[in-house]
Amino acid sequence: MSETLTAESVLPPAPGAEDYLALDLVNSAIALPGGQFIDLLGTPETTNQWLTARDLAPADAGVQEMCATQLRSLREHIRALFAARVAGLPALPAALSAVNDALSRAPTAALLHWDEKGPYRATPCPTTEILDRALATLAANTADLLTSPDADRLTTCGSTPCNRYLLRHGRRHWCSTRCGDRARAARAYARRTQSKAD
Repeated sequence: MSETLTAESVLPPAPGAEDYLALDLVNSAIALPGGQFIDLLGTPETTNQWLTARDLAPADAGVQEMCATQLRSLREHIRALFAARVAGLPALPAALSAVNDALSRAPTAALLHWDEKGPYRATPCPTTEILDRALATLAANTADLLTSPDADRLTTCGSTPCNRYLLRHGRRHWCSTRCGDRARAARAYARRTQSKAD
C-alpha cells in the first residue's frame, strides 16, 4: 500500500481515539481482512507524517528509522498494557517500565534561563528532543487513559481480524461501521450455515 496512508483512508478513528492519542497510537497498526496489515508507522516518512498530523513533531522533523523503531516499540508496550487492562490481568513489568521510562524522558517544567535580556522560563525542545517529547506525551496520555474512568470502557474491536482498541459507547463493540457490518454478516452467515446443517 502507498506510503501516504492515513488512518482515515483505511478506517475512521476508533471511538475514543480523538480524545486519547495513546489509543490512536495503538491503532496505528491495523489488521484487515484477507491477511492485510497496514502499519502507519512502517517507515520513517510515515512515522513523521503520523507525528505531524497529531502535533507531536514538525513536518520537517526528519524522523530516522531509529526514532520510528522507538515509537513502534512504545506502541507495542502500550498495546500490552491495554490488553492487560481489558483482560483484568496484571501489567507486564517490561511494558510498565517502558511507559514510565518514556514518561521521564522530557522535562515538564519550564526551566529558568538567563540571557542578556534577563531571566525567563522556557521548556527546552531542540530537534534532538522531538522524539523524547512525543514519547513522553504519548506515555502520559496512556497513563491518563488507564487511570481515568474511561479505562472501564476500553475494549478491543469485536470484529475479527481487527486488532484495534476503542472506548465502548453503549452496546457498540466495533471500532467502525465497516467492522460492525463485517461482524453482523459473519453472525448471519453462521446462523444460515447452522440452520442448513440442522
